Amino acid sequence: MAEIIGVIGGTGLTELEGLQILEYQEVETPFGAPSSSITWGNLHGCRLAFISRHGNPHRIPPHEVNYRANIWALKHVGVSKIIGVNAVGGIHGSMGPAHVVIPDQLIDYTWGRPSTFFEGDLEHVTHIDFSFPYDKDLRQVLCDCAGKVRAPYSDFGVYGATQGPRLETAAEIKRLERDGCDIVGMTGMPEAVLAAELEIPYACLSLVVNWAAGKTTEIITMADIENAIADGMGHVRAILAEALPVLQ
Repeated sequence: MAEIIGVIGGTGLTELEGLQILEYQEVETPFGAPSSSITWGNLHGCRLAFISRHGNPHRIPPHEVNYRANIWALKHVGVSKIIGVNAVGGIHGSMGPAHVVIPDQLIDYTWGRPSTFFEGDLEHVTHIDFSFPYDKDLRQVLCDCAGKVRAPYSDFGVYGATQGPRLETAAEIKRLERDGCDIVGMTGMPEAVLAAELEIPYACLSLVVNWAAGKTTEIITMADIENAIADGMGHVRAILAEALPVLQ
């Protein structure tokens, strides 16, 4: 039986173009309501479960996303691998707008977000190894497929996860760069660690939608971000379409 792949769509990917929708499934979780119903569908002959991280329409800010409910719901319906699609800012000099990054590491700067399933009335304390936050095999498939579709991409990157919903200051970006971050986003954590706690292989497919603050002399505008999404999201969709048959 084919494995079920879960895709979590971020900014610019509230829907999957070309997805043949089979049904919408509402899932109740112990952690409240997920961001959206789960959309079951076929994409180029491959079955997947899709959830919109910010809701559809886009209405939930990064710090208010119910990450635990989203990950729990995907696990509950039988998803065996998760690809998280994220819109990010570029820090590394080669990671400009419309560039795709498949990060291999992350640093968490968020605060106050429920970030574990292992709390409350527990019989014992649980610690998980999180040395390498993204699944190696899943990342390799995404990298291979990015090459096949000739997307402009990087097969490495440290994702700096910030609180949002505001964008960062130029001084904050300098700090992140000193820390070793290559891209900056607001939704990479706790999504990755929650998937790890439930033992679901997880990888991040990031689209750079703007240069991070201070990397250019220009002010970041929503119009520029929307243009980068329009230019680059086609690459993300092409990578997903190429990767799904391999993963199943």
